[in-house]
Amino acid sequence: MADEKPAYTKPLPDMRPEGETFWEGTRQHKLLLPTGKDGKPFWYPRALAPGTLEEVGWTESKGEGTLYTYSVHYIGPSKAYKGDPPHTVALVDLDEGVRVMTNIVKDEEGFPSIDPEDVKIGMRVRVVFHDATDQITLPKFTPV
Repeated sequence: MADEKPAYTKPLPDMRPEGETFWEGTRQHKLLLPTGKDGKPFWYPRALAPGTLEEVGWTESKGEGTLYTYSVHYIGPSKAYKGDPPHTVALVDLDEGVRVMTNIVKDEEGFPSIDPEDVKIGMRVRVVFHDATDQITLPKFTPV
């Protein structure tokens, strides 16, 4: 019998129609950014481009950026995190010019929390994709 991956027990994102393209991209291990008519990326996925009534386009990010700031959470937002190590929640400035909220993790199986001592503002990071369920892949970041 093949090893089955353990069930993912943490809260999952709220799926909304305007994010379908983004989440389909993450399932394919691609970080897609919404864009306006001018091709400039923005964050977060929306039904219409900011400041317009234009359709949203999409572009693939190279998935690299710089850590803008972070916070270490010693108590998780729900009981699902009880007993877990501290989590590093961060804002990352992607090289494409948008700022995203994410978790900073180790690039290891299961993408465990990184030691907060290893996190520094200004450090370079890259995206990794955590296949949490068959339907949900979470983009997280790890040091370069």
